[in-house]
Amino acid sequence: MKEVLKKYAKRYFIDAMGAMALGLFASLLIGTIFNTIGMIPGLSVMSTIGKGAQAVAGAAMAIAIAVSLKADPLVVYTCAAVGYLANANGGAGGPLAVLFIAIIASEVGMLVSKKTKVDILVTPFVTLLVGGILSVFCAPYIGQLVGFVSNFIGWATTQQPFLMGIIVSVVIGVALTLPISSAAICAAIYLSGMPAFDAAGELILRDYAGLALAGGAAVAGCCAQMVGFAVMSFKENKWGGLVSQGIGTSMLQMPNIIKNPRIWIPATLTSAITGPIATCVFHMQMYGAAINSGMGTCGLLGPIGIILGWFGGSYPETVTAMDWIGLILICFILPAVLTLAFSELLYKLKWIKPGDLKLPE
Repeated sequence: MKEVLKKYAKRYFIDAMGAMALGLFASLLIGTIFNTIGMIPGLSVMSTIGKGAQAVAGAAMAIAIAVSLKADPLVVYTCAAVGYLANANGGAGGPLAVLFIAIIASEVGMLVSKKTKVDILVTPFVTLLVGGILSVFCAPYIGQLVGFVSNFIGWATTQQPFLMGIIVSVVIGVALTLPISSAAICAAIYLSGMPAFDAAGELILRDYAGLALAGGAAVAGCCAQMVGFAVMSFKENKWGGLVSQGIGTSMLQMPNIIKNPRIWIPATLTSAITGPIATCVFHMQMYGAAINSGMGTCGLLGPIGIILGWFGGSYPETVTAMDWIGLILICFILPAVLTLAFSELLYKLKWIKPGDLKLPE
C-alpha cells in the first residue's frame, strides 16, 4: 500500500507539478517578459506576442501535465481546451485548478482512449466533458480559496510597515513558488501606488502609499524565493539551474519541496527579513504595474517595475542613491547571502541533504 501511495504521489505531485511549472513558464511568464520588452518604444510587437503567450497559459500547463502522465495523443490535445477552461474559471487560483483538473481529465480520458472504434470522437468527448464540468463547477471554488489569501494580504497592507513587510513578503513569496499566481493576486488587490480608474474612468480612491509600500514588500518576498533557490541549489543545478530559477521561476522546486519541505525554510526565512527591511529601512515602493509586484526576478520584472515606477510620473519622491542601493540589496544581494547562510545551517543539521535541490534533467 505504501509503495502504491508513493507511486501516485510521485506521478501527481512531482512529475505532473514539475511539468506544469514548465508549461507556466513557457506561456504566462515568458509572455509577461515579452510584454515588458514591448514597453520599449518601437517594440510594441513584443507586447502583442506576449499577450498571445499569456492567453494560452492554461492550455500550455494542461498539455504539459498530460504529457508528463504519458497520456495518449488525443487526450493531450483535448487537455488544451480543459486547461484553458480551468485557468479561466480559477482566477488567481487558475494554475492550481489546472493542476488538479488536468490530472483528473487525463486519467479519465485514458480509461476510454483507444478502447472503441470511434476513438477520435469518444476520447476527446469524455476528456473535455470531465474537464469542462470540473472547470465550470469546481475551478471557481479553488479560485475562492486563493481569494482568502488575497483578502489576508489586503488586511496586511493596512498594518504598520514592519508587520506588513513580514506578512506580505512571506505570503506573496510563498505564493510565487506554489502553483498559484502571485502576480494575479498582486494585480487583484492592486499592490501599486499607480493611480487606478474604474470602468467609467473615475479615479478609485485608495491608500496609494500603503499599497505602494506593500508592493515593495511583495517584490522582496518574491526575489527572496527565486534568488534564494537559485543560489542555494547551485551545487546541484549549476548555471542552468541558476538562470532557470533566478530569472525563470522557483516553482521548479515544488516537486523537491514536496519530497522535503525543509528546503523551503531558508528562502522563506530570508523573505521574512528582507520584507521589513524593504518597508522600514529603504521604504521601497512599487509605482509600476501591480502585476510586477508578484513577479520577483522572473525576467527581472519585479526590479524593472520598481524602476519604471520611479520615472513613470506617479512616484512622489526624488530617486536617490539609497533607492538604488536598496533595490540591489533587497532584490539580489540579501536574498543570495541570507539564503545561503540559512541553508548551510540546515545542511549541518541534516535537514537538507545533497541532492535534495536537484532539478530534473
